[in-house]
Amino acid sequence: MALQNEAQDDWFERFKEFCMVNPILMGTLTSVVFLIVCWTIRDSLKIKDVREKYVFITGCDSGFGNLLAQRLHKRGFGVIAACLTEKGSQDLKACTSPALRTVILNVTNPRSIANAVEYVASETGKKGLFGLVNNAGRATPIGPTDWLDMEDFHRVLDVNLIGLIEVTLKFLPLLKKAQGRVVNVASVMGRLAFGGGGYCLSKCGVESFSDSLRRDMQYFGVKVSIIEPGFFKTGVTSLDVIEKDLNRLWNRLAPEVKCSYGDKYFDKYLKIQRLSMNTFCDADISKVTNCMEHALIARYPRTRYGAGWDAKLFWLPLSYAPAVVADKMLKLILPRPLGSKRVLSKNQVDV
Repeated sequence: MALQNEAQDDWFERFKEFCMVNPILMGTLTSVVFLIVCWTIRDSLKIKDVREKYVFITGCDSGFGNLLAQRLHKRGFGVIAACLTEKGSQDLKACTSPALRTVILNVTNPRSIANAVEYVASETGKKGLFGLVNNAGRATPIGPTDWLDMEDFHRVLDVNLIGLIEVTLKFLPLLKKAQGRVVNVASVMGRLAFGGGGYCLSKCGVESFSDSLRRDMQYFGVKVSIIEPGFFKTGVTSLDVIEKDLNRLWNRLAPEVKCSYGDKYFDKYLKIQRLSMNTFCDADISKVTNCMEHALIARYPRTRYGAGWDAKLFWLPLSYAPAVVADKMLKLILPRPLGSKRVLSKNQVDV
C-alpha cells in the first residue's frame, strides 16, 4: 500500500512538473477537451415535441426513405411519404399505420410535384412543413465517360439534381412558414468523383445547391443539412441493375471505342465492380437514417453527416488529399484500358 501511494505521489509530481514546463501545450489540450465536451453536449440537444410537426420524404418505395418514414412515424412525426409507385405506397402503409400519409411523386414531372405540394399544404395547414427530406435518386447509367451519351447524363441528373432542386423550390414557402429543415441526400461521390456519368455530377451539384440554400435560408430560420453516405446495400447499388446497364453500354459502343479498351477490359471492370460492391456495401442502412433523424430532431443539426465507416475513414479523408494522391489511389482500383498501353508506347517512341 505504501509503495502504491509512493507511486501515485511520484506520478503527481511528474504531472505537475510537466504542466509547469509545458503550459502552452496543457492550455491547448485543455481547450480542445473543453470544446469537444461543449460540442458533444450541444449536439445531443433535441427539439421537445414532434407530434405536431410534418415531414415530407421523397423516394420511400425502398431503402433509406422507406426506413426513415417508418422510424419517424414511430417517433410521432406527421409523415407524408412520397413513393414513385402505387405498390411502394401500399407496402409502406401495410407495415405502418393509416396515420402515415403517402403520395405518388415523380420528381422529374412538374405536374406531379405540384400535386404533391398541394396535398402537403392541405395536410399541414397553418403549421407549414417542418422537414423536407430529398432522398429520391438513381445511380445508373454509370461507367467510363466515353461509353455514355447525353441522354445517359440526363436520366440521372434529372432525378438526382434537377428534380431535387424543383421539389425544394416548390416546398420552400411551406418550410419558411414552419422555420423547418431541409435534408438533402448527397454522397461521398459528390466529394470525390470516381465514376463517369451523371451520378457524381448530380451529387456534387446537391452539395453546392445545399450550401447555397443554407446560406440564403438562415435568415428565415430554415436549416439545411447534407447527408453523405458511403456504400450501402440498396436498390441504387444493386449489382444486377448496374451490370445490366453496363452490358447495355458496352454492347452499343462503336468498334473503335471497344478496341481502345480491349476485349478483356469489360470482364475486368465487372469483376472489380462486384468486388468493390461486396467489400464496401454495408447492409446496415440505419447508419444513414440515424443521420437523417438527427438532422430533423436535433436542436442544432449539423451541416454535413458522413454516414458509414468507409465514408468516414476512407472516402471523405481521401477527398481532402491532393488530387494526385486521389488519382493514384483510384487508378489502382480500376483496370487499365488496352489503348493506354499503346499511347504510352507511342509517346516513348516519339521521345
